[in-house]
Amino acid sequence: MNHIRRLVLKTSLFSTSVGVFNHSFAQTNWPQRPIRFVVPFVPGGTSDIVARLTAQELSKLLPYPVMIENKAGGGGVPAMLEVAKSAPDGHTIILGHVGSMAVNPYIFSNTGYDVNRDFVPVTLIAKVPSLFVVHPDLPVNNLKELVTYTKKYPGKLNYGSAGNASAGHLAMEYLKLATSIELLHIPYKGTGPALTDLLAGRIQIFSAGTPALLQYIRSGKLRAIATGTPQRIPSLPNLPTVAEQGYKGFESVQWYGIMAPAQTPEVVIKKLQEETYKALRSPAVLERFASEDAVIGGGLPSEFAALITQQQGVWKDVVTKANIKVD
Repeated sequence: MNHIRRLVLKTSLFSTSVGVFNHSFAQTNWPQRPIRFVVPFVPGGTSDIVARLTAQELSKLLPYPVMIENKAGGGGVPAMLEVAKSAPDGHTIILGHVGSMAVNPYIFSNTGYDVNRDFVPVTLIAKVPSLFVVHPDLPVNNLKELVTYTKKYPGKLNYGSAGNASAGHLAMEYLKLATSIELLHIPYKGTGPALTDLLAGRIQIFSAGTPALLQYIRSGKLRAIATGTPQRIPSLPNLPTVAEQGYKGFESVQWYGIMAPAQTPEVVIKKLQEETYKALRSPAVLERFASEDAVIGGGLPSEFAALITQQQGVWKDVVTKANIKVD
């Protein structure tokens, strides 16, 4: 009888050891299949551009490709909820940005998830300057002239955004708060549709990152009136900042990073962060980001977590003071 018990015990211990070994082996050999990289916006905007460039370079470094999946709508809430409920194995990740991580918690009463509890930061991809632009037919050349015009013709102007809680929506609401101007918000389903109407003159004002706007500014199809960065940017050295134009302390910078479902193994998070660091320093990424004045990330998860915490404090205050609501 004792012999049988010892045999059962050895068998059980062996099975447990094999299970632990296989689990550890699976983690350290991540990835084991293609990786879904969910982007909570339609193609064509800054979010999509940043994510696709990163995914393209990551796919060169990993044994399986990183596949972009655009899941737009609802201010990014449906996409975030889906990823929060995904298996925490590193094969489903999402692009986190200022709206989804630092603003949504304060403008949506119930999203079905908690950004701080149900997600884990992997790494910052980039910080991108926010630009404020107008249609060339609008007779303003700078922020001061825009403020004067809106007060002379109240209720006449509107601005578009890539959607509720998008970076452009937040930047414009922050600008409205700082300058005490009134503008009607028209949310679109992505930067692309909003740009189409802006270029056609159906909306007058817009804010987005440099990747989506520089080509139109350089061609004269849009007029830049300010940048939300603390200092002027190299690609547009003659464009003054919002702060320079009389609104000291104003700063609006877009940022993007990789988030994974909570409980994703630390070894997987570490591997993904390390590979993303390499991808972001490829010649293609360095050249593209440099041309758009983007600050490259790739740092530790703890550094990205600290940025998110800091930004949540900033935008909670802005949301409260500006009374930003979901339109």
